[in-house]
Amino acid sequence: MAQRPPSAAVLVLHGGRETGTEPPPPGPLNLPGVRMRPFVRAIGRAAGETLLVTRVRYAHRGWNGARADPLRDALAALDALREEAGEDLPVVLLGHSMGARAALGAAGHPLVRGVVGLAPWCPPGDPVTQLVGRDVVLVHGNRDRMTSPQATQSLTARARRAGARSCMITVRGGDHAMIRRAPAWHRLTTALVTGLLGSGSLPGPVGEALALSPDAEATEGTLDLDLHLGLGPGPRRARTRTVR
Repeated sequence: MAQRPPSAAVLVLHGGRETGTEPPPPGPLNLPGVRMRPFVRAIGRAAGETLLVTRVRYAHRGWNGARADPLRDALAALDALREEAGEDLPVVLLGHSMGARAALGAAGHPLVRGVVGLAPWCPPGDPVTQLVGRDVVLVHGNRDRMTSPQATQSLTARARRAGARSCMITVRGGDHAMIRRAPAWHRLTTALVTGLLGSGSLPGPVGEALALSPDAEATEGTLDLDLHLGLGPGPRRARTRTVR
């Protein structure tokens, strides 16, 4: 029986370093890549069979200043998906740390409908105009010592003012590696990704935050995982692969 084409896709971008032109280490030695495997599995269990979960393979380990190497890799992967699946394939970008920065930067690509950024790296000068018309949900632990929750909240507000539908979710006790409260990270991310693609239910408070007016205060668009959200993944599996 012929395999049905994907109806939507999730592009997964793992973290990395500020600098490093060498390629990432292979397999289990690539710890940032390993860190995203539970998210891929959780989304696969919850999503429909025609949701394609793809992982970007980076050519270099670091962001490397103006080169923005992982952003280039993300855009190349999106172009490959468009060539294979057509112009109408909706895509959500899921990134962690440096990968979240790349996801935010690549959000202007025609396939992209939304971005879910985990413990994102959000330098103050990064642009937000490419986020216009996109759904952007950024998740940050309040115990993160590698990237700044305050910078994430600021970018969320800037993106909303620019024309994005954006919000931030705080994970109490969450760290940068997403090891503390790992099941909560996995359930939340699954609900966000499938909800933004329409293959699941987006948590109600998230939908309300995404609908805030552009001039809403940053705090209005910031949700607390423990106070606002009750989540649970579904049972089905999705196809997974790596995009070169």
